[in-house]
Amino acid sequence: MPVVHISFVEGRSDDVIKTCLKSVARAVHESTGAPLESIRVYATVVPATHWAVGDRTKDEMQPVTGGNTK
Repeated sequence: MPVVHISFVEGRSDDVIKTCLKSVARAVHESTGAPLESIRVYATVVPATHWAVGDRTKDEMQPVTGGNTK
């Protein structure tokens, strides 16, 4: 039974996360041959204040123009 854990910084909609989970489950199924119903994919949404890159938390970082910084 494959288990996949994905961590997101807060800010994505439930619909986007749900779409991602389903896409990952299908990709694992197609690449491993594991039955789709045996694959577990779950997401953790982390507050920006609890996610750091180097010594700066995500809420302290300036957004990059034209890109998704989450």
